[in-house]
Amino acid sequence: MFTEAIIVIGIVIVLFSVCSSALTVRRVKKQISEISDALEDIKNGNGNRRILAETHELIAPLAYAINDIILSYEKRLSAYHQTDETNRQLMTSLSHDVRTPLTTLIGYLDAAHKGIVDGKERDDYIETARRKAHDLKEYIDVLFDWFKLGSNEFSMNIAEIDLTELTRNILIDWIPIFEDTQVDFTIDIPEQPFRVQIDPDGYMRILNNLIQNVISHSHADKIEVVLSEQNRNIKILLSDNGIGIDKEDLKHIFDRLYKCDKGRSEKGSGLGLSIVHELVEKLNGTITADSTPGKGTIFTLFFPLID
Repeated sequence: MFTEAIIVIGIVIVLFSVCSSALTVRRVKKQISEISDALEDIKNGNGNRRILAETHELIAPLAYAINDIILSYEKRLSAYHQTDETNRQLMTSLSHDVRTPLTTLIGYLDAAHKGIVDGKERDDYIETARRKAHDLKEYIDVLFDWFKLGSNEFSMNIAEIDLTELTRNILIDWIPIFEDTQVDFTIDIPEQPFRVQIDPDGYMRILNNLIQNVISHSHADKIEVVLSEQNRNIKILLSDNGIGIDKEDLKHIFDRLYKCDKGRSEKGSGLGLSIVHELVEKLNGTITADSTPGKGTIFTLFFPLID
C-alpha cells in the first residue's frame, strides 16, 4: 500500500513537472513572439515600444537588455536629429550672415575700385568694407570653432597653467578695443598664482567669446573681470552694465544657434556662447549666467585648482 502511494505521488510529481514545463515553454514562446513583434515595431520607427517582463521570468534578463539597447539607440537617434536640424538652421542662416554682408562688401569695394566714389566718400567706403571683412572673419572663425568641437579629431592640449597670468595676457589685448569702443573696464586679478590644469587656447577662446559677446550685443559702457578663489576653485566673474537678457532668453543662451535678437537687427552667429559652454565643460569647469533686464549680465565660471 505504501509502495503504491509512493508511485502515485511520483506520477503526480512527474505530471506536474511536465505541465509546469509545458506552461513555461508556452509562456517563453509567447514572450519571444512578443519580443519579435516589438523589434519589428521598433524597426518600423516606434522607438517608444518596450518589452515587458516580470523580474522572476526566464526571459527577463533578455527583455531588459533589449530595452537598454532600444533606449541607447533612441538617445543617439535623437542626438542625430538634433544635429541635423542644427545644421539645417545653420545652412539657412548662412545666406543672411555670410552671403548678404559679402555681397555688400563687394559692392563697396567695386564702387571704390571703379571710381564711382572719390575723396572722403571713397575712404568711407573702404573703411566700411574693412569693418565688414573683419565681421565676416569673426563669423568664419566661430564656424570653424563650432565644427572643430563637433569633430572626432578635436583634442585639447591640457597643461598646468597659472590662470592669473594667462588672464592678464588675454585682457591686455582687449584694452585698446575697450578704449576704442568707449567701454570702461575694471580688472581685478590677485597677485598670487592660481594654478589649474587647462588648455590655454581653449581658455583664451572662452574669455574672448564672452568679452566679444559683451562688446557686440550688450550695449554696455562698463565691463568688469574679477578672479578669486572659492572652495578650491578659481572663480572668474565677468559682468557688464548693458541691456541685460530676458528671463526666457536666459534659459537658452548656451543653446546652439539661439539668438536673443529674433529680428536679426544685430550681427551674430548664435554659436559664440554655445562654444563657450562646450569648451568650459571639456575643461572640467562650470559656467552660469545671471541677468537683470536694463541692469546687465554676469557670467560666472569655475575651474578646479590644482591641490
